[in-house]
Amino acid sequence: MNFMSTVKGSLLEGFFPAGWDLQKFDDCCNFPPEAITERQEFWNENFQPIECDNVYDFGMMMGHEIAIEIKKARDAGQKLAMILPVGPMGMYRWAVYFLKAWNVCCDHVYGFNMDEWSDADGNTLPSDSTAAFQYAMEGALYGPLGELTVPKDQRNFATKENLPTYPEKIAVLKAEGAKLITVFGIGRAFHIAFWEPHFAAEFNTFEEWKKNCYRIGAKLHPLTIEQNAITSFKSRTTLIPCRANTIGPGLFLQSDYIIGGCDGVLGRGMMWQGMQLWVTLRHGPSIWLPSTFMPTLPGKLFFLKELAGPLVPESN
Repeated sequence: MNFMSTVKGSLLEGFFPAGWDLQKFDDCCNFPPEAITERQEFWNENFQPIECDNVYDFGMMMGHEIAIEIKKARDAGQKLAMILPVGPMGMYRWAVYFLKAWNVCCDHVYGFNMDEWSDADGNTLPSDSTAAFQYAMEGALYGPLGELTVPKDQRNFATKENLPTYPEKIAVLKAEGAKLITVFGIGRAFHIAFWEPHFAAEFNTFEEWKKNCYRIGAKLHPLTIEQNAITSFKSRTTLIPCRANTIGPGLFLQSDYIIGGCDGVLGRGMMWQGMQLWVTLRHGPSIWLPSTFMPTLPGKLFFLKELAGPLVPESN
């Protein structure tokens, strides 16, 4: 007796996106923890999942990866475009630490925040709101870098006015030889940025889907709202906007390199990201599961060891 055998007639029937095969999700999770890093046919040859023992190692290792890519571009005299998330946040503290230790100036970096809370018209929170992603980025990365920081006119935030300029700005940078790196986490609904799985219903083909570079006032999935209630809003669902401005696959699939992170462990055996990690690594690419495209790109996905499972209820 499980979800699949009891969902008919329940309040969950029809709740999940139409393209989700929950039995396949379950099959993806039915492996021992040590199998999590076994290479799959659809992975890019230069994609690598990396296990982290604890959240402290996780933040340091992700931060180091961000910092070393910034340094490598600097040493090569190359511009660097970075699509950046607000979370996991511990990585920024370490990125700042390494960049300051190495005295790496970041005036060759162009930051593109991947998303921002919005209303239906794409209007965003004031930049000084503590819930705004711009506020978080200024406080975690740009501000602490001090004199080494990314110039203000090279910091892009996902406002209604600025988000539509991302594709052209990134195209110009790439034409000038810039490398594009996407830093990301995996959502409870398998989103990348706030590009949600149910958007797939609007497209007939993968080619149509992947052309989308952004969306203004995107409708967020209920799982995304609850994820953020747990991770960012201290359970207070009522404070969370139901929409957001977000980049789309037309941008993140252009990445020359990716740096991903899964740290969704809550303690006392609780977690929210174990299935998301396994499905991302085992399912294979599907427009109904945006995160499944990330292993097709070169880069690294850092994850907490506990998320590998085993994903079964504990006996106590």
